[in-house]
Amino acid sequence: MAGNKSMNWWRRLWVPVVASPLGANLLRYGVQPIDRLLLPLTRGRLSLSALIYPTLMLTTIGARSGQARTVPLIFLPNGEQIVLIASNFGGTRHPAWYFNLRANPLAQVTLRGRTRLFIAHEAGGIEREELWQRAVSYYSGYQNYQQRTAGRTIPIMVLTPRP
Repeated sequence: MAGNKSMNWWRRLWVPVVASPLGANLLRYGVQPIDRLLLPLTRGRLSLSALIYPTLMLTTIGARSGQARTVPLIFLPNGEQIVLIASNFGGTRHPAWYFNLRANPLAQVTLRGRTRLFIAHEAGGIEREELWQRAVSYYSGYQNYQQRTAGRTIPIMVLTPRP
């Protein structure tokens, strides 16, 4: 219980910072490159982003290149599923991993030292609205990101474990 209270305090401190335009750039250009090194070295057990929210390593196949592409992302747990918000830090374009999953929905996820295969689909309609509300409750920065997208609707990808 004490761990949860300290994490909630820590999140309350940092969420407004990382949800701001300056904080988003700090995450994108400072923290994320470090996480790209730390997460593979520690098999998904250690990252700077995880000091605020749990982070995973998503490996997709490039939509254009056909090459494996790996990116660290925060995620929303949904039972056995993993929910990814394609916010791109509030940018006006979708992130590359979103296009990769649309082109090839098979993905590899490394989380807490375990690597598994998933099949992705884009949430739409009621599913998207429900997941969006959960995502904003989980990380209020998504609401700020949506306001900065110049009208782009932020997609939500749902990853289901492959048997």
